Order: sequence, then C-alpha cells, then structure tokens
Amino acid sequence: MANAIFYHREDSVYDDDPADRYHFPKQYLSRVEQTLNDFIVYYGPLSGRLGRFYSAFARVARIEVDQRLADHYYAYVDSFLNFDTDILYSENGGYEKALFKSDGSVNGGRAVQAVRIIDRNEFIAIVARGLSKEPEWPGRTDEETATNPLGFSELDQAAFEHDPNNEFERRIVQQLVNRPFREAKFKQHVREAYDRTCAFTGLRLINGHGRPEVEAAHIKPVEAGGPDTIRNGIALSGTVHWMFDRGLLSLAEDFTILHSRQLNHDVSRLLPGDGKAIVPSPAHLRPHPHYLEWHRDICFKA
Repeated sequence: MANAIFYHREDSVYDDDPADRYHFPKQYLSRVEQTLNDFIVYYGPLSGRLGRFYSAFARVARIEVDQRLADHYYAYVDSFLNFDTDILYSENGGYEKALFKSDGSVNGGRAVQAVRIIDRNEFIAIVARGLSKEPEWPGRTDEETATNPLGFSELDQAAFEHDPNNEFERRIVQQLVNRPFREAKFKQHVREAYDRTCAFTGLRLINGHGRPEVEAAHIKPVEAGGPDTIRNGIALSGTVHWMFDRGLLSLAEDFTILHSRQLNHDVSRLLPGDGKAIVPSPAHLRPHPHYLEWHRDICFKA
C-alpha cells in the first residue's frame, strides 16, 4: 500500500467525482494500484483562486476498467472528507519534497504527473494540516467542547516529526474513518460553507454563545452510501431538515425548492420569495446534481 496525490480540477475532461471515483489513463495504473486500500489526497486548482491546493482525502477501495474508453480505468473511493482549509501546495516550503528543486522552484517533471506517490510522512503532514482547524461554533455537549477533539494542532504536527513509535500516525489514521469524528467535521464544513444560514428559510439564528441553530443535513444519507463531502450536504433549520429527510421537500437541479403533494400545510411563507434555495457562491461547495437526483428519485414524495 502507498499514499498518493491525485490531481483533479472541477472542469476536468475525465469522468471524475472525487467522493466516488477517479478516472485515469493506463499510464498511471501501476501507481494507482499501489494505493489500493490506502489513502490519497486530492490536489489541483480551485475556481476563483490562484495556485493549486490540497483539498480533500479519500481511500481507494477498488480499481475497475473503463468499459467505454480504451486504456482508461476508474479508482473507486470511500471515506472521502474535505479538509477544513484548502492548503496551498507551496505553503511553508511545500509538503511534497520531490515537487521542489533545491533552489525552491517547482520540479516541472513531477508537477505534471496526475498521480504521484508520496512519502507516508508527507501524507500525514498534509492531512494533519488539513484537519487542524477547530470548529468556530463548538457543540453543546461537554464532549464536543473538550480541547480540540476534532483537529490536529500544529503542536501535534511538530511532535509527529519526533515520534519514533508512530503514535501520531496511528491516531490520525484511526480518526480518518472514525464515524463521530467524520460527523463532526461534516457539520463543521457545511455550517461554514453556508455561513450558518438555512438554505431553505434564510434564517441565521445564533445563540448567546455564538452557536448556530442550523443543522448539517446529508442529501444522500450515510446509511444509503452517501459520502461526507460538502457537496452531499446542505444547511437546514430543524423543521425544514425534518421535512427534507422525510421527502416532503426536495431540490431541483437549479436549486428550486420542490414541495410534496403530501404536505398537509402550506409552508411557502417559510421559504424565499423566489422559491430557490440559498447555496454557496463557489460551485465546488454547492449540492452536487447526482445527490439531488438521488433525493428526488428515492426520497421525495412527489
């Protein structure tokens, strides 16, 4: 097994869906095969921002031949999770040592590789940095407000460099698949993406301690195979969250709010005047059409 960087861009010509699959040509097959059952980091440009960023991680679950395009393959992934913060590739001198020459310039031959194997220590350092942001709005329970239960501090990262027993590595890898950890991170990411505002009502209710009332809803539930990507999430107030989960409300691909005929009350006064959900401006944070389609087809009581 090995860790790797997978290059991805939002306007890719490849049939990518980072939370589900990575599409690649045969020239990278031997490298991708090394990552089977191990974690990779997604890297590439983000719309509206200069540079290239590490933005998420996932675990390669299986590799399949593309039946429609010769000499191409799919790496299907699980355990996808966005980073708290997108990490500029050159931050602090760079995390991938082979990506830079001795004079600090970028190694062009390495940079153009869409799949590149990285050292385990580099992978751990990237993930630790990516998950190091504490939630701005801590939860209500004592467990959630304990000292930094969710992230990995800079002190942790420094300790990792002098950890001969790899305790930090074991701890961080265990957290990557830990359900409570992932739920907390998903909630943190969705609340931040929607600025604590309910996408259906526009309400932004904050209590005296700065905690938002809004909840992070999975569009396709985890129990149904839905991933913890922001694009499978939406920020909703309690009442509309309840209706959304029960298929009484849904979303069209253009984010028009759909009302079920089984609703026994007119809720239009709760919703925006134009009938459309309020979603993040950056396209890579908005609900993905694939998950919205699943909700309409499987959950929505039209």
